[in-house]
This record gives sequence, C-alpha cells and structure tokens, in this order.
Amino acid sequence: MEEMDSGEKRLNELGYKQELRREMTLFKTLAISVSTVTLFTGITPLYGSSLLYAGPASLVWGWVVVSFFTWFVGIAMAEICSSFPTTGSLYFWAAHLAGPLWGPFASWCCAWLETIGLIAGIGTQAYAGSQTLQIIILLCTGTNKGGGYFAPRGVFLAMYIGLTVIWAILNTFALQVIAVIDIISIWWQITGGVIIVIMLPLVAPSTQPASYVFGHFEMASDSTGIRSKAYAVILAFIVSQYSLYGYDAAAHLTEETKGADKNGPVAILSSVGIISVFGWAYILTLTFSIQKFDYLFDVNNETAGSFVPAQILYDAFHGRYNNSIGAIILLFIIWGSFFFGGLSITTSAARVVYALSRDQGVPFSSIWRKIHPKHKVPSNAVWLCAAICILIGLPILKVNVVFTAITSICTVGWVGGYSIPIFARMIMAEKNFNPGPFYLGRASRPICLVAFLWICYTCSVFLLPTSYPIKFDTFNYAPIGLGICLTSIMLWWILDARKWFKGPVRNVNGHSEKV
Repeated sequence: MEEMDSGEKRLNELGYKQELRREMTLFKTLAISVSTVTLFTGITPLYGSSLLYAGPASLVWGWVVVSFFTWFVGIAMAEICSSFPTTGSLYFWAAHLAGPLWGPFASWCCAWLETIGLIAGIGTQAYAGSQTLQIIILLCTGTNKGGGYFAPRGVFLAMYIGLTVIWAILNTFALQVIAVIDIISIWWQITGGVIIVIMLPLVAPSTQPASYVFGHFEMASDSTGIRSKAYAVILAFIVSQYSLYGYDAAAHLTEETKGADKNGPVAILSSVGIISVFGWAYILTLTFSIQKFDYLFDVNNETAGSFVPAQILYDAFHGRYNNSIGAIILLFIIWGSFFFGGLSITTSAARVVYALSRDQGVPFSSIWRKIHPKHKVPSNAVWLCAAICILIGLPILKVNVVFTAITSICTVGWVGGYSIPIFARMIMAEKNFNPGPFYLGRASRPICLVAFLWICYTCSVFLLPTSYPIKFDTFNYAPIGLGICLTSIMLWWILDARKWFKGPVRNVNGHSEKV
C-alpha cells in the first residue's frame, strides 16, 4: 500500500475522505494562484479610471501601500491554510475556527460571500476580455479615427456570453486539461509581462520624467465630479485593491495538491510576492510611457477614449513605427491573460459551489453536487456559475457602469470572504488552534487584526459612488445588488437554514456526520 500524502492524512484527521484526485504539484498550484490574481487582469481595466481620479503619483504609490497591507492578509491566510488543507477552504476554515456554536453561521456567511465574489469574478474577466477584444477589432479595422469597427453593446454582450460559455465547456472536461492550460497561463503571464514591461518604454517615442510618475498629482474634477483630494486618492487606490487578491486559489485546490499543508502556504505567499513586484513594474511601465495625458481620455482618439492602456500602447507603437501592429500583438497578450484568468476563476467558483452543495447549503443542492462520472469534475456547478454570470452581464445593453458594479460585487464578496476565518482565528483561544507546519505563534493576533481592518476598509471603498453627480447611468449599483443578495441569504438563515445547516459535512468511514 502506498504511503499516504501528508495533506491527505491531515484531511482524514479533519473527517474528510479524499474524493478529488491529488494531481497538483506545488508548481501547478502556484500557476493557478498566479493566474487567478493575474498581473494584467486587475490593473488593465481599472488603470484608466484610477489614473483619471488623481493623476499618476497616487496610482503608483497606491500599489505600494496596498501591497504592504495585502501581505498581512496573505500571511494570516497562509497560517490557516497550513492547518486545514481542504477544498472549499475558506468556508471550511470559518466553520472550524469559529467553534461549535458560531461555526455554522460563520461558514454560511463565508461560503455565500465567496460564491457571490467568485461568480462575479467570472463576469469581471468576461467583461474585460470582451473590452480588450473590442479594441483589438477596432485597431485591426482601422482605428476610431479611420472608420474602424467599434462593437456596439449587443455585440459586446455576445462576446461576454461567448467567453463565459467557452470557460464552462473547458471546465466540464478533465482537470488535467485545465492544469495544462494553467501551466501555459503562468508562462504566458510571465513572458507577456516581461515583454510588455521591457518593450513599451523602449518603443515609446518619449517617456515621462520620474518626477511626473512619482510626484505628479492632478485631479479631473470636470469629468469625475469629485472635488475632494482625499476622496480622489481613495478611489485611485481601487485599481490596486482590485488587483491584489485571489491568492486563495492555492487554498481552493489544496485537496488536490501533494503535501498541501506545506505547499499551500508557500503558494499563497509566493503569489502575493510575485504579483506585488510584477504589478508595480506593469503600472510603472504604463505610466512612464504616457505620451499626452489628456488625449488618453479623449472620446475622439484612436481607441474611442474607452480603454486607456490600449491608447498608451497605440501611441507608443504608432508614434515610433507609424502603424499599430505592435500594439495589437501586446493587446492580444493581455487578452490571453483575461482568457486564462476567467478559466481559473470558473474552476474556483465551481469548486466552492460544489463544496457548499455537498453540505446542502444551496437550493437544489442534490443537482449541483453531482460529479461527472467520467471527468470527475462538478460539471453541473460549473454551468450554474456560468448561467448566473451571464445574467449579471445583461445590463450591459443599457447601463454604462456594469463593470464598476461587477468588480465591486466581486471584490466585496471575495475579499469579504477572507475576513471571516481571519476574524475567527483572531478571537479564538490559542489552545484550540491546531497549528500546521506554518505557524505564527504570538504574532498571529496582531497580523490578523491588521488584515481584518484592511479587508473592512477595502470592502467599504468598493461601495462608494465613483462619480458625481449620481445619475442612472453612472450609479454604482453594487450596494443594491449586494444588499438584496446578502439580505435574502440572511433571511434564509434566520427563518430556516439555521435549523439544519451545520457547516461542512464529514464523509470519512462511508457515513456522514456533522462537524
């Protein structure tokens, strides 16, 4: 009989039997983590709006400040991951750390926040992927000035649905396919990142001085309606807060990772490190390469003023070579990262829905917890996530701020889900914590406190209005969407679920018992 894997042994001690295949090595787990956080996918779509609020300096230093606090969250999560290497992890952690009395409620809130965040996360990738495709088509057909084709809302929605469906189809087939694609993804992100970071400043006809990039503060009160400097800086930080999460993907796959109690924390911390450094390099590259600041936002420019990074790329290549082929190739690299990012978020979302339905926490859970007999993946859960994602994209046809709302819902759900196990870890008695190989000891409480407060701040920022005066087409409807979701989930808990939902169901020894 082969020796049991250390992560599987820990899983059995926690009362779960191994159901998913343990095929992921540390490198593959890291690949999935890095491609979920993704270098381009967070920064690219929000770079323009964050730059407009308060100019380059707030954006550049914002990344440094947000990275600093993100380390606290990453370290707190790594300690917990080392102790509990299970799939659907945040939700499982919350149940165990909150203890028998509060465990069911903590895991209920955590699971639902995470589910909302991840499903909206598929939407953010689909939207940003469609936006990049829209600009690639525009530049290929002759730019906005030269009569190029700028896809209207209906075509944009079709691209959004198309991407979501492709990801669902790929996720219905074996994990190995995804694991291979994820390895392509990590090389794509790293190689693509290095190419853009080195090439763009070299190609740009002129680069901005360091004093401009690191010290220039400029508000665009006429277009954003925001007069307060402090408020503008808070909104300029949003791009960094949106980009620097998702590193829990390593934890989602721990049940499928070899030696997860050691490799899980390593993967979480490595992905925070890689992204902090690479992300800053990417922001600096874009900012140094700006040619004319005001022209970036001009609706009559080559990219219709709709996608600032694309205009920066276009200005650099067109200014140097008089054509836009280089810009189109780099945009294709960026589009590839949206494609890979969306694919791995779909994997994570389906895993969380599967884990929650395995514990009867989703309506009609018997359907969603079915595992595909041949491919061994939760295929019904995959298609449920895709369907909801398509529904939240439908307002694209009428409203301008769909992306703002989807990113806000995604961030609040996803990052809010982190807060519950971290808070539970912070207030629990130390003697009840069963540490894994990565243990913080006395430092644990202060680190968890900083992480918890930072998460609360991040979530509140994403619910703020992003432009004034508030009108129908500029209104951030995330608080309403989240309010409706969270109120109904809480009502379900109070009226019914608390009577029977006990948190994660143990399934070792062939019989189910509640934790």
